[in-house]
Amino acid sequence: MNTLFDVDSEKQKNSTLLRIKELEKLITQYQKSYYNGEAEIKDEDFDRLWDELKLLDADNPLLKKIGADSGAFEKARHIMPMGSQEKAADPEQFLAWAERHEYPEYLVEFKLDGASLELQYAHGKLMRAVTRGDGSIGDDITANAKKFSGVLQSLSSNGEDIDFTGGIRGEVIMTHYVHKTKFSDKANCRNAANGLMKRKDGEGAENLTLIVYDALASGEKTFFADEQEKLEWLKQIGFNTVPLHICKSAEEVVEYRAHIMEIRNSLDYDIDGLVVKERNINLEDLSRARPDRQIAFKFSLEEAVSVLRSVEWSKSGGTYTPVAIFDEIPLNGTIVKRASLSNPSVMRKLGVKIGCKVVVVKRGEIIPKIESAFHENEAEESEIAFPEKCETCGEMLVDDGTRLFCPNKTCPKRVLHRLLKWVQTADIRDLGETLVISLFNSGKVKCISDFYKLTESELTPFFLNEESMAQEKKSLGAEKVIKSIDSRRNMTLAAFVAGFDIEGIGETSVEKLVEAGFDSLEKLLSMKTEEAASVYGFADITAKIAVQGLSENAREMRILAADFITLQETSSGLLTGKSFCFTGELNTIKRSEAQSLVKSLGGICRTSVTKDLTYLVTNDTASGSSKNQKAAKLGVKVINEKEFLAMAGK
Repeated sequence: MNTLFDVDSEKQKNSTLLRIKELEKLITQYQKSYYNGEAEIKDEDFDRLWDELKLLDADNPLLKKIGADSGAFEKARHIMPMGSQEKAADPEQFLAWAERHEYPEYLVEFKLDGASLELQYAHGKLMRAVTRGDGSIGDDITANAKKFSGVLQSLSSNGEDIDFTGGIRGEVIMTHYVHKTKFSDKANCRNAANGLMKRKDGEGAENLTLIVYDALASGEKTFFADEQEKLEWLKQIGFNTVPLHICKSAEEVVEYRAHIMEIRNSLDYDIDGLVVKERNINLEDLSRARPDRQIAFKFSLEEAVSVLRSVEWSKSGGTYTPVAIFDEIPLNGTIVKRASLSNPSVMRKLGVKIGCKVVVVKRGEIIPKIESAFHENEAEESEIAFPEKCETCGEMLVDDGTRLFCPNKTCPKRVLHRLLKWVQTADIRDLGETLVISLFNSGKVKCISDFYKLTESELTPFFLNEESMAQEKKSLGAEKVIKSIDSRRNMTLAAFVAGFDIEGIGETSVEKLVEAGFDSLEKLLSMKTEEAASVYGFADITAKIAVQGLSENAREMRILAADFITLQETSSGLLTGKSFCFTGELNTIKRSEAQSLVKSLGGICRTSVTKDLTYLVTNDTASGSSKNQKAAKLGVKVINEKEFLAMAGK
C-alpha cells in the first residue's frame, strides 16, 4: 500500500515530467522561429526557459541541439562545430565559472547579436556558406552570402594567394544605420538580418555585413598559434573582425563588461554580451556540443550602468541606511535613479565614490541595488561623507560595518519607531500612526507597556475638540481604540518578539529560533550568541544583533508578558514541524486564512523558498516562476491548494 508520501512523491514526479515536456515544446518552437528570422520572444526570456529545463533535466537531449533551419535551401555539413556556449547572466554566475577556469589572462570579444555563418574554403577559394542549423548541418546560402559585405571569395595577403582549406566562422549582422533607413518595419536588426540572408531570391542580401571571429584549418598547415593570432590573421587577410580585449583577471572582465554595457548603444551594430575564452586554442573543447572552456557573459535588461552623484542616508529607527543617487537609467521596464547600498561594509567592499560608474541591478527585485563599481577617472571622484551624529538626539553614531546606528536606547526616534512597529505587528488597527505620534509627543506613551495602561478618558482629548470637551461629550473614537487594544492581548511568541523592532529580526526569524528549541520567552532571553548562530538562517552577525536586541528589551518584554500580554503556547497539531510558503492565487481560501490555518495547526509560514522549507503551495505547480525553480533546485516539495487543505484536514 502506498503511503501519503509515496503519492505526493509520484504527483511531484508527474508534475515535473509535464513541465519538461512543455519546456521541450516551447524551446523547439522558439528555436525554429529564431533561426528563421522571426523571433517570438526576447533572448533573456528564452534563456530562462533553457535554464529551467537544464535545472529539471540536465541530460535532456534538446540541450545538446542547437536549432533548425528552413527547408528552402540545400543542406551542407559544417567544418567547424557550431555548438551553443555556456552562459552567465550576471557577474556572480561568471565569477563562479571563472573559479573553475583560472586562466593567466582572459580574451574577451563582443558577442554579436546576429546570425551565425560558416564560410568554407578550399585552397583559398570560397566553396560554400552554411548557416548554423542544428550545429552540424545547416542551409547552403552561398549565392546570398557572396553579396554580403565582408565575405571574401578568395583569400590573399600582400598580393599573394593564401592556400587555406577549412572553415571561417562569423556573424551576419545588419547595422543600425541600414535598419533605420531601409528596414525600420522589422522589429530589430537581428530579425531583419535573419530574414534577408535566407531569402530564396537573394534580394536585399547586399545590406548585410559579416563579422568573423573564428577559423579552423583542415590541412596540416598552421596559420596561427593562439586565439589572438587567429583574429590578427583574419584581419590581415581582409575580414571584418570582432574587437578583442585582454583582461588579466576575472574581476577585470566584470569591470570591462560594465564599461561595454555603458557604450554599447553607441556601436554600429547590436551585441548582447561578451564571449570570454582562454588564449590557447582548445580543439577538443570546440568539438563539444556545448564548449566548456569559453562562456557567453550576457547583458541583461535587468542591469544598467550609471554615474553615482550622491548618497542619501535613509533613517529607520536608529539605523542609517545609505541610498545611492545616480543619473536616470532604464531598468527592467522602469526609470530608476536610486538604489540601496545596504550598509557601510557593502559600500567599502564595492569601493563606491561620488562620480564613479556603478552597475545597477534589478533581477526580479522590487528595489534596485548597486552590484559593482568601477573607476575611469579617479581624479574627478570624491569620498562619500558619513553622518557622525544622530540627527534626533545628537548621540555619536556607531559604525560596526553591518550598520550605522544610534546606540542611544532612549533616542526619541528609536522609541517612536518601536512603538509604531509594535502596533503594526500586534495588528491594533484602530491605533493609527497619527494617534501614536500624538500620544508619544504628549508623554502619554513612552514604552510599549503604556499602550495597555491607557484609559478611555485619557484618549478622549485626542478625539474631541475644545468645544466638545467643554460639553463633556463622550468619544466613540477613544472607546473604539481601547477595545482594539484589548482585543490584541493574545500573541504568538514570534509576533511578540518581532514587535520590539530588533534590527533584521522579524517573525520568520523568530519562528526559526522557536523551531530550534527556543520556544519560550525565557529560553530566548537566555540564548547565547553562539547558540543563535547555529540555527539555520542565522549568520554570526544576525545572531549577535538578535541576542543584543533581546538583552536590551528583556525588562520590558518580561513586564508585558507578566501583566499585559498572554503568549500563546506553541501549537501542536496536524502541521507541527512543517513549514509552508504560499505563492500565486488561491481559489477557495484567502492567503491570510491559509497562513492562520497553518499556525493554528502547529505549522510555520514562510515568505520565501529556503532549504528548510517543507512545502511550496501553488495552484500553478508546473510554472517556471522563480519560486518554483528554486523549490526544484533545493528539493522542496511543491503541492497545490487541494493537497494543502487535505493535509490540514479540510
